[in-house]
Amino acid sequence: MKYKRIVIKLSGRAIAGEDDYGFSAAALQHLATEVIEVRKLGVEIAIVVGGGNVFRGSRSDSWGIDRVEADNIGMMATVINSLLLRGKLNALGERDVRVMTAIPIDRVAEPFIRLRAVHHLEKGAMLILACGIGQPFLTTDYPSVQRALELDADGLLVAKHGVDGVYDSDPGVNPGARRFEMLTYDEVLDNRLGVMDQSAFILARDHGVPLHVFDIERPGLMAAICKGEHHGTVIHKEVERAVYG
Repeated sequence: MKYKRIVIKLSGRAIAGEDDYGFSAAALQHLATEVIEVRKLGVEIAIVVGGGNVFRGSRSDSWGIDRVEADNIGMMATVINSLLLRGKLNALGERDVRVMTAIPIDRVAEPFIRLRAVHHLEKGAMLILACGIGQPFLTTDYPSVQRALELDADGLLVAKHGVDGVYDSDPGVNPGARRFEMLTYDEVLDNRLGVMDQSAFILARDHGVPLHVFDIERPGLMAAICKGEHHGTVIHKEVERAVYG
């Protein structure tokens, strides 16, 4: 098994399905099923969930509200998505699923305490991590890297919606865009490839967190990656740059 303990970064967009906002029962079913397939392999799983399908703090200007307040609302949106995902996982037979939040909401979730989170993973529980790290001005990118470090994860699986890896240019604009099989952190930064927020990416680089960018819409892909099959794009310091084809 390539990965024994992973953090999965899920955007709120993945829960919205074909729409930009809202919720899709089919998308939620798909996500939960994919996670369960990974769990069957014995992999320890923590999931960092975004909230962009409910509210985006970065669009505070369009609402005419303060950015900090807007980001607080966005963090609450991640709690909604986390509870939805836990409910679906429970319904599909996964009983020990813990939602942990960076902002205490004791009636519906546990506060995130690193050693407690590690203990849950070691005992076989699945974690869903909400509210980022409880701070404004951050997307889900930075918290996903930080949690991967805190939990001593073997890798961070960056789930993309309908994108099967990292390209040298926008494949929607350039039909000749090349998809990378492997990249180093510095190559991503030097070429401004936009895998995730720069602050999050630099944190991953400085601490050597392996990143695996893949298409969450493709069934079975996440489990295959954990078993060692190569799909999407791997970003790490100890790889040689390679493109598909």
